[in-house]
Amino acid sequence: MKTSNGNTSIMDMFEKGRVLKICAPMVRYSKLAFRSLVRKYNCDICFTPMIVASDFMRSVKARDSEFTTNEHDRPLIVQFAAHDAQTLADAACVVAPFSDGVDLNCGCPQRWAMSAGYGACLINKPELVKDMVRQVRNQVDNPNYTASIKIRIHKDLRRTVDLCQKAEAAGVSWITVHGRTSEERHQPVHFDAIKTIKDSVSVPVIANGDIKYLRDVESTHQLTGVDGVMAARGLLANPAMFDGYEDTPLECVWDWVDIAVEQGTPFTCFHQHLIYMLERVSSQPERKVFNSLSSTSAVIDYLQNTYGSVSELGKPAPEMTLQWTAVALFLYVEIGILVLLCIPFISARRWQSIFHLRIWGSLAQFWNRVFLTMIIILIVLFLDAVREVRKYSGKEVGTDAKLQPNMFDHLHMKLFRAQRNLYISGFAVFLWLVMKRVVTLINQLATLSSTTAALQAQADSANQTAKKYMEDNELLKQTLMDGKGDKATAEGMELLRKDMEKLKEELKTSKDALKSSTSEADVMKKQMDGLAREYDRLLKEHQELQNLQESGSKKED
Repeated sequence: MKTSNGNTSIMDMFEKGRVLKICAPMVRYSKLAFRSLVRKYNCDICFTPMIVASDFMRSVKARDSEFTTNEHDRPLIVQFAAHDAQTLADAACVVAPFSDGVDLNCGCPQRWAMSAGYGACLINKPELVKDMVRQVRNQVDNPNYTASIKIRIHKDLRRTVDLCQKAEAAGVSWITVHGRTSEERHQPVHFDAIKTIKDSVSVPVIANGDIKYLRDVESTHQLTGVDGVMAARGLLANPAMFDGYEDTPLECVWDWVDIAVEQGTPFTCFHQHLIYMLERVSSQPERKVFNSLSSTSAVIDYLQNTYGSVSELGKPAPEMTLQWTAVALFLYVEIGILVLLCIPFISARRWQSIFHLRIWGSLAQFWNRVFLTMIIILIVLFLDAVREVRKYSGKEVGTDAKLQPNMFDHLHMKLFRAQRNLYISGFAVFLWLVMKRVVTLINQLATLSSTTAALQAQADSANQTAKKYMEDNELLKQTLMDGKGDKATAEGMELLRKDMEKLKEELKTSKDALKSSTSEADVMKKQMDGLAREYDRLLKEHQELQNLQESGSKKED
């Protein structure tokens, strides 16, 4: 919309049913570069930062530093702080060829401004405000040039209505109402007061206060019936807010970098705007690193490495950090060891002999500490991953948001990485516990196998002995049958009796050994059954954890 030629008025933008979206005057922030950025994202009107009119008129240096614009910076409203009608009119005449209107600040609550007679103290001087508006209207030689005021409300709303009606009588173009008193800072906005003011005047009314998302624009319009909505901090956090984005899109971040570099924006301002833009979409460690950067090149490198360029949004996520690479490597090592332990042609007794090597004996004294340390580390990482999943799962895209490649892709990438880290740490903990159980089971199985082999050898020896005694018994019987006389019979019987006693002792020894081995085998079997149940329990708990995580992911989708 062209307004510099005097043939078209900014007032034509106040069409019935249309809610204008306006960038508020912000000290140090709403300068040319930032105005150029928000104009790319559906901002209708921009204000300059508040300029002290007396300083502006007194110093050429102040005029050059406080007011900069270009041919694309329209529609533009210049806001002045003044307490003298003629000074305000003189300043308006100076900027009139380069802007579309001036705005009188009657709402700044800062102590320095009010003590100097500027800002919110003017709402208590309706006659002075009326005179300043009239002087601007009379002295600027452009009938389409606007003169507006930005105010705060009184505790007694009748005084605010009186102020607005007097300004309307003086020819004010529109009135911007910040729905708080000069004493209020972060209290809720009084939308009922804004609606009362809107109903009391016939000029357009702009609402200001707590506009953080595009949906707030519509809700404010419905509550108050205003003709436009002005945003300040909401636009700092997300310059693309008026275009429907819930958080700053990556495209907007790079647009700001391009604009700031092209216009030579000082680093402090350039950096601070990015801090605001990235606050909602970056983690605390990331903000700490970013806030410590001290040069434009360092900021650009950080953005490139962390978020990539707009053209890289469809590419795979960046590689894992060193921390999670180490955890993933540990998980793969665990899987490899379990696969080796389960190789069928390596017996449990062979593994036991490997476990009894001298090198493992020297490390055994540290085993319990290492095991517990790894468990603690993995659980801490698991809980951190759960926190990250919850954090990024809580961010939702509005139904009317622009679903273009933007920072939400970065958020979804972070959610994916958090879920991946959750699985890695969870499986690492689970397999670490399983591996310890498997090694214990292998040792017990090897011990049981050795005991069984010893019992089998002892049984074979007893069988051989019994066979020998049976043969000797048969021989003795044959000798007795063939023997002559009582002496031979007595000697044979005595020999037979001794052999029988010896045989009974051997059998008793074998029976006791077999009974003892059977008892040991039963105890070993009970232990293995208990370990098997414990393993099944752990597997079931892990399955439940995985199902819970999958259900959470489906809910997010």
